[in-house]
Amino acid sequence: MVGGQLLGYGPRTALLVIDVQNDFADPSGSLYVPGGGAVVDKANAQIAAARAAGAKVAYSQDWHPPVTAHFAAHGGKWPDHCVRGTWGAAFHPGLVLAGEVVQKGTGGEDGYSAFTVRDPRTGDERPTRLVTILRGAGVTGVVIVGLATDYCVHDTALDALRLGLRTTVLADGVRPVEIEPGDGTRALERMAAAGADIR
Repeated sequence: MVGGQLLGYGPRTALLVIDVQNDFADPSGSLYVPGGGAVVDKANAQIAAARAAGAKVAYSQDWHPPVTAHFAAHGGKWPDHCVRGTWGAAFHPGLVLAGEVVQKGTGGEDGYSAFTVRDPRTGDERPTRLVTILRGAGVTGVVIVGLATDYCVHDTALDALRLGLRTTVLADGVRPVEIEPGDGTRALERMAAAGADIR
């Protein structure tokens, strides 16, 4: 872990704000991430720093249909969450919005990574708009904050590395679901082992 170093925001670096939505960040949310609300202020500080340096800011947003194999009610893993057009799917009201929004899971897919969605039955993957947005802006590195460490942040970071992007994850700007104790720490370790800079 490296702390206190400048992140080096600039035109070739993008800040990715992952799923800071009511269902995850608000205690009333259907899939509340413990401590998720604390990510809002951390994200806002990074958004301000990124914008001041001319860096791109992009947001991912779970945007599921009401019926999807992603949900436990239809054979998946998770309680219903972030159903498109609902309070739970909306960004946390305290979050500053200052960039493009990439919605994921819109067709009922698993949408863990901001870069790809996966058919929950066949495993087939396809890219989201994020790759095109970043490539079009000449981005070569990303900084990641948001929810949750052990799922969407983790998968986004691994995809970013696979795409050849320099990847930094801010440990104090993410929080884990922790279905199993220690999942958050293990996720950070896996991201670091894959080449991410965990700060």
